[in-house]
Amino acid sequence: MVTLKRTNSDDLHFQELIIALDKDLWVRYPDVQHDYEVLDKVKNIPTVVVAYVDDLPVGCACFRRFDDHSVEIKRMFVQASRRGQGIAYSILKELETWAISLGFTRAVLETGKRQPEAIALYQKSGYTIMDNYPPYEQMENSVCLQKPLL
Repeated sequence: MVTLKRTNSDDLHFQELIIALDKDLWVRYPDVQHDYEVLDKVKNIPTVVVAYVDDLPVGCACFRRFDDHSVEIKRMFVQASRRGQGIAYSILKELETWAISLGFTRAVLETGKRQPEAIALYQKSGYTIMDNYPPYEQMENSVCLQKPLL
C-alpha cells in the first residue's frame, strides 16, 4: 500500500530521492544532463509529495508556482524497482489536488524524450504536449506538457 506525505524540499527523504533521480538522469542523458542540472534545483519548495511503501520512501515530486494560474511539476521520480505499480500516478494526482486547493487551474511540466514511460504517464493522465516554455525552448531533448486542472 502506498502512503503519500505532503512535505517541503527540506525533507530528507525527498532529498535522498532527488539524488537517485539525478543519477538516473545522468545515465539517460550523459551528453546533455549538465545543461539541465542548473534548471532542476528545487530549494524552498513548500509543495512536495513523498510516496512510501512499507514506510520506505520510493517516490517523489513537487510543484512550484509557474504563473498566476499555473503550477510547474518538478522532480517526479519513482525508484526503478517500484515502477509500474501506480505510484507515480498517485503522486501526480496528489500534486494536482493540492494545486487545485491553492487556486491553480493549470499544470505544466517538462520531461525528456528519453523518458517514454514518463511521457506515457502524463498523456494517460490528461496532459497534452505544448510548445516548450522557457528555459526549455531550444533544448531538443525536452518535451513540455500541460493540463487544465478541474
